[in-house]
Amino acid sequence: MRKIISLICLLLPIAVYADELQLQENAPQRYVVVKGDTLWDISAMFFKDPWKWPQIWGYNKDTIADPHWIYPGNVVYLDPNTHTLKVGEPVPENGEVPSVTESNIASDSGVTKLEPRARVLKGRGEAIEMISLKDIGPFLARPLVVDDDELEGAPELVGTYEQRQLLGTDDVAYASNMTSDQGISWQVYRPGQTFKDPETGEMLGHEVIYLGDATVEKFDTITSLRITHAVLEIHKGDRFAQAVTGFSANYLPHAPSKFISARVISIYGGVDQAGQNSVITLNKGHRDGLENGNVLALYQKGEVLRNPNIFKSNIILPDVRYGLVFVFRVFDKVSYALVMQTRLPVQLLDRASTPE
Repeated sequence: MRKIISLICLLLPIAVYADELQLQENAPQRYVVVKGDTLWDISAMFFKDPWKWPQIWGYNKDTIADPHWIYPGNVVYLDPNTHTLKVGEPVPENGEVPSVTESNIASDSGVTKLEPRARVLKGRGEAIEMISLKDIGPFLARPLVVDDDELEGAPELVGTYEQRQLLGTDDVAYASNMTSDQGISWQVYRPGQTFKDPETGEMLGHEVIYLGDATVEKFDTITSLRITHAVLEIHKGDRFAQAVTGFSANYLPHAPSKFISARVISIYGGVDQAGQNSVITLNKGHRDGLENGNVLALYQKGEVLRNPNIFKSNIILPDVRYGLVFVFRVFDKVSYALVMQTRLPVQLLDRASTPE
């Protein structure tokens, strides 16, 4: 009996660990990083849950502040002892292993002659990204959601030079309610759809349509601005928001600190379904405990099997987990997330929850 208990105690941590980190069936033993790779992609080559960053790379999730910096040419390999990923030395451009120089060979006397060598340190800008910025970059630097108070107090385009109806790049615009302490760089937007919570009916905010950029030429009661970049036609009644600067583009993927159960309330672009690398909007935000870098699992509502016996209740099947999303921008009541993995189309009102 004592032997059986000892065996259970020995195998229990292994079973729990195996449940946390499941290897891909075709996981390679090593991989050479190339330009364009992301840390998420590399993690997904080896493990089924690439978002479990601290375990996969052998970090302490309580102390790590930034992900390990990995560069093109580095060798990523699976440590057979810890079942975590490690990073080796860069592979030479010719693919050959460097030969030992005479200066590093031990002499007959047993003394090894060493010579100093220059060491090149790469800057952080050369490191590979956590996730691809091509999909989320435009959403990080633009206004996306405003509430009623922000909309009411936002500077408004009240006039145009020569009373033009539509403005484009290099045209002059006039705005009210704009003060000099807010800087000279602004973005032009127009209120779009209003987000409402599908469960409570609460107004969550207004999604805005980005129109372009403008620079102040002269502050006054009516401020003069020059449109420096226009992606859509601009006209009277449009609003201004301060240009976003200094945003972070490298997030550490992790599960929320508390249980989150959100709904997909919008798919960017006005479509009804989304696939991989699409951007979706969730009805949860800062006030609910969401933060940048949170990873949520996507669930489709379970089917209802009607019972032929009218005196018995129908059978409701469990919700089906079918994908993962990466939260990259969080507002007070809503959040934007990138669909990282999916085997089914993402649909409105699907559930996005803390992975189970």
